[in-house]
Amino acid sequence: MDNENVVGKIHSFESLGAVDGPGIRFVIFMQGCNLKCKYCQNRDTWDINLGNAYTVKEVIEKIMRYKNYMLASNGGVTLSGGEPLLQQDFVIALFQELKKQNISTCIDTSGMFGITDKIKQIVDLTDVFLLDIKSINDEVCKYLTGFSNKLELEFARFLNEKNKRIWIRQVLVPGITDKKEDLLKLKDFLNEINVEKFEFLPYHDLGKYKWEKLGLEYELKDIRTANNEDVKKAKKIMEIE
Repeated sequence: MDNENVVGKIHSFESLGAVDGPGIRFVIFMQGCNLKCKYCQNRDTWDINLGNAYTVKEVIEKIMRYKNYMLASNGGVTLSGGEPLLQQDFVIALFQELKKQNISTCIDTSGMFGITDKIKQIVDLTDVFLLDIKSINDEVCKYLTGFSNKLELEFARFLNEKNKRIWIRQVLVPGITDKKEDLLKLKDFLNEINVEKFEFLPYHDLGKYKWEKLGLEYELKDIRTANNEDVKKAKKIMEIE
């Protein structure tokens, strides 16, 4: 396969990201998502038919302008979204080219995919995974995203078997994902796998305007945003710093 001419649908780029994996990172927000997260702050990324088409060659040219910053900070390139794993051929082609340049690779994903041959190839090419555990409670996960959490938990276990660097994050939504029994269950799950970093992402509604702009109802409009006390309480339950 001619990697340079493989095309991906991309929503946007961030040249010097500091929160999407280790070090300074070039972040690519892929177009398209298979979930229906009620708190999504990038509602405009869902439709894979939107966005702009870029070849791997075009993306590599953008990335290389920042290579020195990335290497100096032990950073690299992060694919976010949307959901990057919807465009598996593009991910494989891009990451193969990045490996030739000795640039670290990272994927921010829901992990709601079966373990196919292509997924295995992507896992081999990826250095760090930012895995979003939507909720350890399957019914809550279905309510928030429209899907069961079974695939994402299996995905996390597979990454662990492959000794991948795993960062796990969960959006803390007051009254929905902060229940003590669920947080204790999440704690038990995290103890089953080797997690390099775990963090709560406090729920906010900054993306609400995107829903409204698209003429859509924002279903969590009556849910308050999470604050420092919510995070502190959840961390205490999880017994983490």
